[in-house]
Amino acid sequence: MDAPAGYFVILTILGVLASASESLRFDIQSSHTKCIAEDIKSNSMTVGKYSVVNPNEGQALPDSHKLTVRVTSSYGNSYHTADHVESGQFAFTAAEAGDYMACFYAADHNPAITLTVDFEWRTGVAAKDWSSIAKKGSVEAMELEVKKLYDTTIAIQDEILYLRQREQEMQELNRSTNSTMGWLGIFSLLMSLSVAGFQFWHLKTFFEKKKII
Repeated sequence: MDAPAGYFVILTILGVLASASESLRFDIQSSHTKCIAEDIKSNSMTVGKYSVVNPNEGQALPDSHKLTVRVTSSYGNSYHTADHVESGQFAFTAAEAGDYMACFYAADHNPAITLTVDFEWRTGVAAKDWSSIAKKGSVEAMELEVKKLYDTTIAIQDEILYLRQREQEMQELNRSTNSTMGWLGIFSLLMSLSVAGFQFWHLKTFFEKKKII
């Protein structure tokens, strides 16, 4: 494996180890929409949860602090829909690769207000609920860590197999191109020799007719 390919594999492994996990807090004004995109691979698991931050701790959340949420793929397919909610969550396995969009809409309100939203979006290995796995299986901390490492290793292996497949395809293309160029070179040489032979024969015949030789 050459140096650039090696660097690419290392970067890919680091990317897998740092599985996509986005946790953020943002503000959205009434009658406005905010969208957040996440690039997700096909067949990757993804989970997300969101909630409106209560401006008055200890009191009920005002009815004005509600959201409409939509999660869609780059092809327009809907994966999650919620209307007039203060919190929610979604989980699905991506059927197609590409950018997935989570859009939050705050209903119109007079006077205008600002909602603060906590949002967490995790994909790949990070999307698994390890605490739930530990609770259900009654496994010890070390066993749980082994499970995490195993899943991470599988993800890295999948990436390496994909890179090897791409490398093999490129090698096959190079071999095919080199073979084609080799045959073209031989054909060009034969054509040149044929033309040179024909010219020699033509000149010899011409000179014999003219009795020059």
